Amino acid sequence: MELGEKLRQARLAAGLSQRQLCGEKITRNMLSLIENGSAQPSMDTLSYLAARLGKPMAYFWGETQPAALIRAREFWAAGNPNGVLEALDQEAKQQPEGRHLWKLALLAAGEQALQEGRLPYARELLEDCGGIESLYWSPEQERRRKILLAKASPDRRGEILAALPPEDAELLLRAEEALRQGQAGRCAAILEAAGDKAQPEWLLLRGDAHAALGEFSQAAQCFHQAEAFLPEKVHPRLERCYRELRDFERAYYYAVKQRQG
Repeated sequence: MELGEKLRQARLAAGLSQRQLCGEKITRNMLSLIENGSAQPSMDTLSYLAARLGKPMAYFWGETQPAALIRAREFWAAGNPNGVLEALDQEAKQQPEGRHLWKLALLAAGEQALQEGRLPYARELLEDCGGIESLYWSPEQERRRKILLAKASPDRRGEILAALPPEDAELLLRAEEALRQGQAGRCAAILEAAGDKAQPEWLLLRGDAHAALGEFSQAAQCFHQAEAFLPEKVHPRLERCYRELRDFERAYYYAVKQRQG
């Protein structure tokens, strides 16, 4: 029996309408598509529906649960993706839930490695993640994987970003890459397409583009707006701006701020 049909039968057995089962998390139209087999739920959605129906997720997977999969599920619930990767064996990875947990754990472990500055390991994990098939992998998760992979792969960033629709996170990466290549004007043009021009990362990058173009007064304005959020990154930039503007009193002030930490 297919997952969608199992979900429909469990809902009817519980005496719930589609609207009652949906609650506030998913739409009735999405639930209808899942029950008809026209869409596959994400792991989070299936977990939500299973909880509302009082069923374990294993009921919908319809397969016996290897001990390795049970351990992996516990590691995932505890927020330990590396534990998931260690727990899953080949038998568990053959099952839909095990394969999806494997993919999720690679994504989470790759993001963690990236935050720790271990770029080669992060790239390896994120590339491995992309090679695993899962019916429950959402477009949003794949977008996140590619953004993380772009951050971990400066030499391939342009190629990876070219395959992504331009949303703010991608625009900032594209702008950063343009600036790294010495294309400050292109960086500035890309930044202007962003929807949120008040976020500190946008202001910092826009200030860098101004500075690269010799527009130090405009750069300082951007840096001041980001100063409360990113002081350690902003203060050296402001010192440089005021030195270039020959405002040595302010340049000295920001030099002192850096020493004070």
